[in-house]
Amino acid sequence: MMPMTFLVTGGAGFIGSAVVRELIANSDHRVVNVDKLTYAGNLESLADVAEDPRYTFEQHDIGDAGAMKQVFEKHQPDIVMHLAAESHVDRSIDGPADFIQTNIVGTSVLLEIARHYWKNLQETDPSKAAGFRFHHISTDEVYGDLDGPEGLFTETTPYAPSSPYSASKASSDHLVRAWQRTFGLPTLVTNCSNNYGPYHFPEKLIPLVLLNGLAGKPLPVYGDGQQIRDWLYVEDHARALIKAASEGVIGETYNIGGHNEKTNLEVVETICDLLQEQRPLEEGHYRDLITFVKDRPGHDLRYAIDAGKIERELGWRPEETFETGLRKTVQWYLANEKWWKRVQDGSYQGQRLGAGA
Repeated sequence: MMPMTFLVTGGAGFIGSAVVRELIANSDHRVVNVDKLTYAGNLESLADVAEDPRYTFEQHDIGDAGAMKQVFEKHQPDIVMHLAAESHVDRSIDGPADFIQTNIVGTSVLLEIARHYWKNLQETDPSKAAGFRFHHISTDEVYGDLDGPEGLFTETTPYAPSSPYSASKASSDHLVRAWQRTFGLPTLVTNCSNNYGPYHFPEKLIPLVLLNGLAGKPLPVYGDGQQIRDWLYVEDHARALIKAASEGVIGETYNIGGHNEKTNLEVVETICDLLQEQRPLEEGHYRDLITFVKDRPGHDLRYAIDAGKIERELGWRPEETFETGLRKTVQWYLANEKWWKRVQDGSYQGQRLGAGA
């Protein structure tokens, strides 16, 4: 494949930074990272690629049409990978407005900038226009939850979002498909299960439990901890996203999952056991810190993805099992205390979010 320019929105976030690192490390492509650098955006996650001549960082809000137009004109992207989003369910319960502004309004602005850029390419560079792609990265939470222990989300599962976060992502998915249907913009959508791995902002379950455990703090488990999620190692996801963006069929949707269904309580207990193995407590066990707390309002019971389509059509499969990926994750956090302590020095100190008060 000839070297191309990838414009990655939200490239300083958890999944976005994994995509940027993967592109720079394992391809000849150029990468333009556009990130507003809100609380969860962290350029330290990109320290390994920051000096690479194929990498460029642009600090902008995707909702700023003028700035985004300049970015497109300056860098002339071949592929847009749109990951910029407010992404935490609990924060969407405490403050939905930011989710509507970034995930819905911001996506609509980006789609319009991309559409006009693509239309101009059709006149000035038809071959580049023919290869242009707008890849929108979404979540399995748009499908709501599964009723009971059987069944999987597929690409044709009806949307039934439960939280302000998932409703905003569902809205952005619909916008992307509408721009493809109405205007012909070459778009595709991927929906993924829960990601985990290195550089994860510590408001999410796995890093929160890890860091609370290391600090001797309670390990909060919502309700009875029997909610089931499918877990996907972030580096596996990054490889899947690049494959979808590069080889996926316009107008198609691809679900990306890790084939790793676990209850939240199982996840927490596994982290406790890994911590006890690698940094044992002098007295007791990390499991003793598990604390059951009031459940999240509207908490979905089970998510699970059928990732068969992307395997059949694009040849992607996850390389990590939950056990191998979680062990790598725990080892990374133990070895990178400087990174997560600097994150904790900022706005987030591990407090409970999304209680619905």
